Amino acid sequence: MTSISSAIHRSPAVSVSGTSLWNITRGQRLRYSGAILAMLLTNLFLFGAPLIGKYAIDVVGTNDLGLGMPWLADQFDPAVGNFGGYLWASAGLALGVTAIAGIFLYLRGRWAALASEAIVQNLRLALYARLHHVQANFYDTADTGDLVQRCSSDVETIRVFLSTHVVEIGRAVMLLVTVMPILFWLDQRLAWVSLVLMPFLVIGAYWFFARVKSLFEATDEAEAALTATLQENLTGIRVVRAFARQEYETQRFAERNTAFRDHSFKLMLLMSYYWGISDFFAMVQLGIVLLVGASFIMANTLSVGDLFAFLTYIGMVIWPLRHLGRVLTDTGKAVVALGRVDHILATPVEATGLIPEMGRCKGALAFKNVHFNYNDDTPVLRGLTVNIPAGETLAIVGPPGCGKTSLIRVLLGLYPYSEGSATIDGQEISDLDIHWLRAQVGVVLQDPFLYSRSIGANVELGRPNAPTEDIRKACEDAAIHASILSFANGYDSMVGERGVTLSGGQRQRLALARTLLKNPPVLVLDDSLSAVDTGTEAQILAALRARKGRQTTLIIAHRLSSVRDADRILVLDDGKLKQLGTHAELAAVEGPYRRLCVIQGQLDDTISADLNNSTNASPSAS
Repeated sequence: MTSISSAIHRSPAVSVSGTSLWNITRGQRLRYSGAILAMLLTNLFLFGAPLIGKYAIDVVGTNDLGLGMPWLADQFDPAVGNFGGYLWASAGLALGVTAIAGIFLYLRGRWAALASEAIVQNLRLALYARLHHVQANFYDTADTGDLVQRCSSDVETIRVFLSTHVVEIGRAVMLLVTVMPILFWLDQRLAWVSLVLMPFLVIGAYWFFARVKSLFEATDEAEAALTATLQENLTGIRVVRAFARQEYETQRFAERNTAFRDHSFKLMLLMSYYWGISDFFAMVQLGIVLLVGASFIMANTLSVGDLFAFLTYIGMVIWPLRHLGRVLTDTGKAVVALGRVDHILATPVEATGLIPEMGRCKGALAFKNVHFNYNDDTPVLRGLTVNIPAGETLAIVGPPGCGKTSLIRVLLGLYPYSEGSATIDGQEISDLDIHWLRAQVGVVLQDPFLYSRSIGANVELGRPNAPTEDIRKACEDAAIHASILSFANGYDSMVGERGVTLSGGQRQRLALARTLLKNPPVLVLDDSLSAVDTGTEAQILAALRARKGRQTTLIIAHRLSSVRDADRILVLDDGKLKQLGTHAELAAVEGPYRRLCVIQGQLDDTISADLNNSTNASPSAS
């Protein structure tokens, strides 16, 4: 699998250098080593119980203390023949070694759980940090539901594997390696017999692992598609209802649900085959050992105690080998989950740059021959050149798709420009620290995002722990203060998910207040007054004029009322600068801005005429 950097940018507590099984155990290998050592000691003590039982059966079955464990048999007088006492002593000894094995079993589980939980906690933090720092184009094709699946269900799959099955694989191998010498020490003939069907179990487990990996990958992808559909529909439930698409979306969800069910059924069916067939081979192997061992007993070449020990040891080995199929199932799941998680962790993060010594910038912007395009080769900005002095208010207008928002994305460093130069206070944007750069720019979007918190908490995101007076002043400038006071709980009123309890205009004004509270050197309004009425717009623009000169302001808008008072107006078309000047200058010459003025003027004239006609018709209508 691919490797990633040893530290997530801006997350010093999170360190994941790759998502191979070996790499993600870094920092917890000592605990895993302790768990494996505890498992080894558990098995050593458990191996003693069958031997104790073997000697006890031979002593009681033959009434001969000479067949017992030497150091234990020496505690009893052969002349007295206290065979019952030897049996009770053996039972107590077996109980003791089993209890000690239980203590080490507890330690094994505790240390494995501590290690796995710490690893998974680190993995979750790494994923969350990585998603905050991946390049912007990652989200152009990413599915939110699928990302949620990778960060939750896939991480849980890894946790289950690390907490249980890493140690279980070691246990199965260790049992096989340590028990076989004991079996050959007891009786070589029966030891070879006990291995007759073992290869079939191992080969079957390997085949099962190969098959289940591809099936689980398909099942996991189907579950991710199901989760994505559910998340998408819950987010857009109002759109679904507005267009009466409930039946269509229900059918679409049903198709995803059916696909997930079918893949899950195939996976469960394969597991059922494995458990049934492996059960059969395990029981046949025990039956073969029992029959052959019984024939050796009848020939007086094997004791009953030896057969008891053989059957016990075979059971200790064969059932873990059979369970190895389940372990390999989860191994296959974990490998797929690791691959899906690694897709996120291996995604490149935004480049880091230098943090200027000046701290807060002045806000002078310059774009020189800037060329920009997204993932395809279609240019969006074509050689744009414009200088914006600090404190200037620049309006940007143009038809949809002309590059207005793309220019802002270049300014924020969300996407790299392919040619030219873009600077802030004379420093190249691509060379600056991306977090410092975005701290200098406050953006209010046309469709702002609000958190499911109180109104005050949403505004305070602009500047945490800001004084109440500053919050109120920002809301007044954004013409939202009066609306907030009209709510039952005022600034403590809760905002629904994504701000659904507010109108579009209220969401825009609340987002504007949040940005004004931040008081950045560069303020960008990306068509952020489109949902407010003209009266409220005038109030907001008046507040912005009062702040004129304190910050560089870029206003993207379609209504002339929002841009006519700007210091300059930049007209874009097809990614190129078409016109640049004041409202009066551009309106006086033939060009796209004048045509925009004519169109909006005709609209205003039409509305005025309609109002006049309505007024003149009122007396006669009455």
